[in-house]
Amino acid sequence: MSAEPESTRWLSNHERRAWMRLAAVLELLPATLDAQVRHDSELTHVEYYSLAFLSDQPGNRIQMSELAARTNSTLPRLSRVITALERAGLVERLPNESDARATDVCLTKAGRAKIVEAAPGHVSKVREVIFDPLRPDDVDELIRILDAWLDVLDPDQRMHRDPEDLPAGD
Repeated sequence: MSAEPESTRWLSNHERRAWMRLAAVLELLPATLDAQVRHDSELTHVEYYSLAFLSDQPGNRIQMSELAARTNSTLPRLSRVITALERAGLVERLPNESDARATDVCLTKAGRAKIVEAAPGHVSKVREVIFDPLRPDDVDELIRILDAWLDVLDPDQRMHRDPEDLPAGD
């Protein structure tokens, strides 16, 4: 058995209490959101998130590799998601107009209708489990904490942080 490195900075009991709560939220939240959107819209949360992101893009269209980066997905995983959405008639793949090697994904009319139908239930669930338990001042503190984590986890800011930073959708 190897000895512990002397430089290990173990968590205090107070930090462990916070970490255990965060780990529980990280486990429970995705399943909760996925269950709601599956029940209401027959979409997975990843499918919903992809459609929602597409709906915010100019022309409801984006290059696959950019969508993968913005949804924090690998290209192979996103390709499987897009294939399922394509089979359902919610998106289509198109050649990228400026790079013949690239493929774009575009929201169809049916996809737009699906996201419009799914959004109210999803937003209600997010409000119920994330914001309703908080005091109004807690939201600013939550943003501050999340930004601190994102500065470490996503220093290049590939993930959008603010709605104002999204391009104007059609």
